[in-house]
Amino acid sequence: MPDRPGRPDQPRRDKTHAGDTPRKPRQKRRGPAGSGPTGSGAAGSGPTGSPGTPKRKANPLANPGRRVSKPPRPAQSTERSDSPAAKPKADHKPTGKPDRKPDQKPEQNRAKPAPKARGSKYPVSQAKSKPKPAKQPKPAQPAPAEPAPVAPMADGTPQGLFFAAPPGLEPTLEAEARALGFADVMAEPGGVAANGDWSEVWRANLMLRGAGRVLVRLGSFRAMHVAQLDKRARRFPWELYLRPDVPIKVEATCKRSKIYHAGAAVQRVETAITETLGVPIDAEATLRLMIRIEDDLCTVSLDSSGEPLHKRGYKEFVGKAAMRESMAALFLRDCGFDGREPLLDPMCGSGTFPLEAASIAAGLLPGATRRFAFEDLAGFDAEAYAAFRRRITPETTEPDPGFRAYGSDRDAGAIRGASANAERAGLSHLCQFTQHSVSDLQRPEGPPGLVMINPPYGGRIGNKKMLYALYAALGRKLTEDFSGWRVGIVTTDVSLIRPMGIKFPPPGPPVAHGGLKVRLWQAQL
Repeated sequence: MPDRPGRPDQPRRDKTHAGDTPRKPRQKRRGPAGSGPTGSGAAGSGPTGSPGTPKRKANPLANPGRRVSKPPRPAQSTERSDSPAAKPKADHKPTGKPDRKPDQKPEQNRAKPAPKARGSKYPVSQAKSKPKPAKQPKPAQPAPAEPAPVAPMADGTPQGLFFAAPPGLEPTLEAEARALGFADVMAEPGGVAANGDWSEVWRANLMLRGAGRVLVRLGSFRAMHVAQLDKRARRFPWELYLRPDVPIKVEATCKRSKIYHAGAAVQRVETAITETLGVPIDAEATLRLMIRIEDDLCTVSLDSSGEPLHKRGYKEFVGKAAMRESMAALFLRDCGFDGREPLLDPMCGSGTFPLEAASIAAGLLPGATRRFAFEDLAGFDAEAYAAFRRRITPETTEPDPGFRAYGSDRDAGAIRGASANAERAGLSHLCQFTQHSVSDLQRPEGPPGLVMINPPYGGRIGNKKMLYALYAALGRKLTEDFSGWRVGIVTTDVSLIRPMGIKFPPPGPPVAHGGLKVRLWQAQL
């Protein structure tokens, strides 16, 4: 009787006893033919099949719970399966080309990709690229010679003059300088340039009414750095202008230059002057030496005036927010005043406009009663200067019979101070100061003239909201009682002009005055 019914083809298998070598678990086979777990071939049967049938790997998904051991992985070939060397000889078709040599690598026949430009996806043509020629060394060039400084002439003659003026009034000062006969006059930002010797420096300080200062250009030189500035400052002939016993003050400005630190420039020039000539340095000195460095060109100038020229020497009392005499003279010139017509100032303060007008009418030199800084320079000839002053001082002449200067103000202290200034200037016989308000203003007897006013602006004096009524009252008074007169008013805002009810043409350019911008408005009444 068979051991396993229904399976006559399977022999009986003995059970494994203790001590025997354990058998490996039987792997499930899938034959090409037959029916059974191992299948059966055409050439025989048995547990392992026929000898010619290859073994198949077990399918681990057939029984997940059963662990199946994997056979060792065969060594992989280094050749690609699709390479000609991996294919059998029978599959190779002749192409008429010689076969590759055995020792030749496959990569040698492959074309290398063309290089690409940096940052581009397009290749760079190898044919267009050319080797760069080797750089040839530049021939050695001799160093440029150091330019010599532009020193003044041997006798110390100035190389140029500059008359300072408030910005906006340069054309007016240019007209005055031309009228006085100065040479090569040309308006520049901040003043007027001219030429002349030391006698012209004396004349400019004595006769120019609108200039704030008279600067004398002594020389210039190039300076690219502070060490070069120090070297050339020591070579400058300071002995032609400065005296060892007169202290000076050095100031500097730098613009568009490699030397940008004005303080360092001042220190180098002060050290050079002190060590070469022994001139003392004093921050309060009236004699000023100015260094201007622009585009690496250092220009040395000297302030020949000392104190500003608007200080005529007779005006001791100064009112609140008073206008400078030099600016007042330029405004009078803009209004066409020539000293032959009466002048009225209903808000005179310390009497700037009446006193300047009286000085013009009397033909007095604006600098006749004061001292200047050029008197302390080396080589100054006091006797020649005294003779020069006598020569240019006009003889005593009577002013035009039609001239008279009138000033009024509601402040009694201002009237007393203006009268005292007129006494010191010797112009009291040409000026009349009275105390009254604008509403009590009366027209003087005689021909029409010029009403010149510098009223409050509301910036430093007075409340601007309350000034509209003052301007309106002044406009009504001028319109009613001063027909035929001309009016010139200096103020900051057009809103203060409108309440006056007078049709003013467009005003003049803005002029800096006390931190504000003022304009001159003129009209014919």
